[in-house]
Amino acid sequence: MAHCGVSQMSVAIGVGVDPCVRESGFKTHSVNLRGTTWAPVLSLDSKVPRVRSKNKSAIRMSVQQAISQKVAVSPLALEKAKEPPLNLFKPKEPYTATVVSVDRLVGPNAPGEVCHIVIDHGGNVPYWEGQSYGVIPPGENPKKPGSPHNVRLYSIASTRYGDYFDGRTASLCVRRALYFDPENGKEDPSKAGVCSNFLCNAKPGDKVQITGPSGKIMLLPEEDPNATHIMIATGTGIAPFRGYLRRMFMESVPKYKSGGLAWLFLGVANSDSLLYDDEFNKYLQDYPDNFRYDKALSREQNNKRGGKMYVQDKIEEYSDEIFRLLDGGAHIYFCGLKGMMPGIQETLKRVALERGENWDEMLSRLKKNKQWHVEVY
Repeated sequence: MAHCGVSQMSVAIGVGVDPCVRESGFKTHSVNLRGTTWAPVLSLDSKVPRVRSKNKSAIRMSVQQAISQKVAVSPLALEKAKEPPLNLFKPKEPYTATVVSVDRLVGPNAPGEVCHIVIDHGGNVPYWEGQSYGVIPPGENPKKPGSPHNVRLYSIASTRYGDYFDGRTASLCVRRALYFDPENGKEDPSKAGVCSNFLCNAKPGDKVQITGPSGKIMLLPEEDPNATHIMIATGTGIAPFRGYLRRMFMESVPKYKSGGLAWLFLGVANSDSLLYDDEFNKYLQDYPDNFRYDKALSREQNNKRGGKMYVQDKIEEYSDEIFRLLDGGAHIYFCGLKGMMPGIQETLKRVALERGENWDEMLSRLKKNKQWHVEVY
């Protein structure tokens, strides 16, 4: 993938596309990948170019048409299962997948690095939106000599069809975990996150051991296509919501036509830290009646009390509308670091009290009705 200087991206629909084609087939400005350039592509009303490698091909199209007209997906057999796939591969017998691409998602002024990692599972580890993969980094577990590292879970940041719409890849959104000594402020590489650094340092063609898929709490309920979905993310917690929104607004899925409201709240440090921002802005442009997008930039915005703006402050800002939507059956999702939840719960409790409602009773009702979905780490 690569960042381009125009508000256009190309997407690839692959038929058995191998990694060397995929690496150049999905060049997207919408994933906010910085530091590389990509030439504009022909739109569908021109002659469609095909990229060929080893007798395999990928079709490129401009995102203006791809999103407005939606992208056909394949194989549609991925829609037939009544239950989500669960734990097809376990830690003792993981699946060996292949890294397709690793790209930096954030700008130079972002505190920390976040990467978008596309993994080719060959269609052998299918998943549903909202599920997670486990990753076992190479090497020996220092706490258990002779044993592999423990599994690290990562929410999947793509739909079941993957970034290439062919059901063969999954994408992860990974923040590189570094450790800085609190006394001298210097980085200590020996304490860096083993798995996140392995993934962020990976190169196309590298092998990665994956387990899963796992998780049911964040599955996107699709029984009511007109349902309201309120999504609250901090940082890489955006991963499952990117999958939801691509399914709703980018892909043409015969059995799923979303006609409700999707409302995304994303909390990050600053503008350079925004993840998949161009992708979301495109949905906002193309589906203004079905998508809302609010950002909380803690180092650039202030809340109404003059403090830093966090997602709970944005929730408070729109609390009347959010509570009304929840009373009407809306689903609400939270994903990110576990430290996000106390502040959010405190805000919701205060707002409920101001409205003359009992938050504990309301929360119990939301959970009972399966409207409340939380995945924190």
